[in-house]
Amino acid sequence: MVYLTRMLHLDQVSASNIINVWSGFTNFAPLVGAFISDAYAGRFRTIAFASFSSLLGMATVTLTAWLPQLHPPPCSAQQQTLGQCTGPTRAQLGALLLGLGFLSIGSGGIRPCSIPFGVDQFDPTTEEGQKGVKSFFNWYYATFTVVLLITQTVVVYIQDKVSWSVGFGIPTLLMACSIVLLLVGSRVYVHAKPQGSMFSSIAQVLVAAHKKRHIKLPEEAGMVDGKFYDPPIKGFFLSKLPPTNQLRFLSKAAVILDNDLKPDGSPIDNWRLCSVQQVEELKCVIKTIPVWASAIVSFTSMTQQGTFTVSQALKMDRHLGPHFEIPAGSLSVISFLTIGLWLPAYDRLLVPALRKFTKHEGGITVLQRCGTGIIFSVLSMVAAGLIERERRSFALLHPNEHLSFAWLAPQLVLMGFCEAFNIIGLLEFFNREFPDHMRSVGNALLSCAFAGSSYLSSLVVNIVHHVTGRNKRPDWLTNDINAGRLDYFYFLLAGIGVLNFFYFVYCAQRYHYKAKNVYVIEEKPYANQVELASNDA
Repeated sequence: MVYLTRMLHLDQVSASNIINVWSGFTNFAPLVGAFISDAYAGRFRTIAFASFSSLLGMATVTLTAWLPQLHPPPCSAQQQTLGQCTGPTRAQLGALLLGLGFLSIGSGGIRPCSIPFGVDQFDPTTEEGQKGVKSFFNWYYATFTVVLLITQTVVVYIQDKVSWSVGFGIPTLLMACSIVLLLVGSRVYVHAKPQGSMFSSIAQVLVAAHKKRHIKLPEEAGMVDGKFYDPPIKGFFLSKLPPTNQLRFLSKAAVILDNDLKPDGSPIDNWRLCSVQQVEELKCVIKTIPVWASAIVSFTSMTQQGTFTVSQALKMDRHLGPHFEIPAGSLSVISFLTIGLWLPAYDRLLVPALRKFTKHEGGITVLQRCGTGIIFSVLSMVAAGLIERERRSFALLHPNEHLSFAWLAPQLVLMGFCEAFNIIGLLEFFNREFPDHMRSVGNALLSCAFAGSSYLSSLVVNIVHHVTGRNKRPDWLTNDINAGRLDYFYFLLAGIGVLNFFYFVYCAQRYHYKAKNVYVIEEKPYANQVELASNDA
C-alpha cells in the first residue's frame, strides 16, 4: 500500500483495488496448484516450478524499485498531498503487475503443497513417524509466525526508511537460497505419486446423479445393501466413508441398475455409475460450502489491515522515542503478537476449563470457534470506526498534531482474536470434514475464501467510492482521509458482518459433521499395503 501510494503515486482507491485484485488472484491460485499437483505433476515438481516463478516475480518487483525507468519520478510529500505527482505509465504499471502475476503463480504452487509434501516425508504407521508429523506441524507454524514478524518489522523498515530496492532485494535473495536448498535434497525426499483429479470424480457423480434422477431411493441409506456400488478402495491413506442420508439425490449416482457392471464387477460407464466413496466425498465438499461462504464476508474485515489501516497509520504519530519511527506497514505485528500470546493460553488454560462444562475434547466445536471469530471481526470494525472518528476529529481540531499509533491497538488486537478463532477453526474444520486425499484442496479453499474477501472488499470500496462522492462532497474513501469518512466505511463493514453472523448461525445449526465410523486402507511408499480399521477417523 505504501509502495503504490508513495513510489507509484497512485490514489488510495486505485492502490486498494490493485491490492485486493492481486490478493484475490493469489488466493485463488492454490486451488489450481492443488489440482495440478494431485492430478499430474506431484508435489515436489509443483513446488519447484512455483519457487522459480516466485523468484522471477520478486526479481521483477525489485527492478521496478531499482530502475528509474520502471517507476515515476520522485515527488515531495506536499506535492503528493496536492495531487501534483506524476503517476505511472502503462509500461511501468505493467511491469509491476507482471511481477505480481509471477508471485501469484508461485503462491498457487507453494501454498497447497508445502505442508502435504512435508508430511509425505514421515511414515505415520510408526510411532516415530507420528511424532515427526506433529513436530513438523509445530515447527512449520512457529517458523511461519517468526517469518511474518521479521517481514513486518525488519524488512518493512528497510523498505520504508532505507531503500525500496534493498527491501525487495532481500526476499529475492532469500528466495534464490530456498530454491538451492530445495533442490539439494531432491534425491532423498519421499515423492508421493499423483493420485488423480478429484474434479473429474466430482463431475462424474453429478452427471451420473442427473442421469438417474428419476429413480427412487429407500428411506434409509443403510437398508440398500447390494444396491449401492461400494467396492474396496485403494489409495494413499484413504478413508472409507459409509453411505449417508444427507443430500440423498447424489446417492442415485451409486445405485446399480441393469447393465451398469462388467462381468468383473467394474462399471461399464464411470459417468453413469459411481462408487459410494465418490458420492460421499462430494457430499463432504458441498456441505462445507455455506460455512466457507460465511468466511468470505468475515475475512473482508481482515483485508482492511493491509489497506485502510495503513492509511490511518500514515496520518498518526508512529514515533518510539525522538529518533525511531515505526513504518506504517509494521503495525499489523500487533495482531500477530496477539495470536502468539493468546493461542498458548487458550490451549493450556481456557480449553481445559471449557472441557469440564461442554464435555467436548476441544472445549468448543470447530463451528463455535469459527462463530466466535466472526463476532471478533465485527467488534474489530466497530472499534476501528470509533477510533477513526476520534482520530479524524483530533486532526481537524489540531492540524499540526497527530494522535499516537497506539490508538490503533484495540482494533488490531480484536482482529488478532478474530484470526486466532476463525482461521485456525476453519483449518481444523476443513481438515476434519474433507476426506484424507482431498485435504490439500480443503486447505486451498481457505485461500479461496481470502480471495473472495479481497474481491468483495474491492466491490464494496468501489461502490462506496462512487455512491458517497456526490453534491461536490468528498467521498468516504477520498485520498485525504481527514476530509473523508473512513469511520462510516468501517461501520458499514460491521453491519455486513452482523448479517453474516446470523447467516453463519443458521448454517451451523443445520450442519451435520462427517460420519466418524470409517475404514482406512493404506497404500504407502514405505512398506507393503496394510489394512486398518478405525472407529474414530
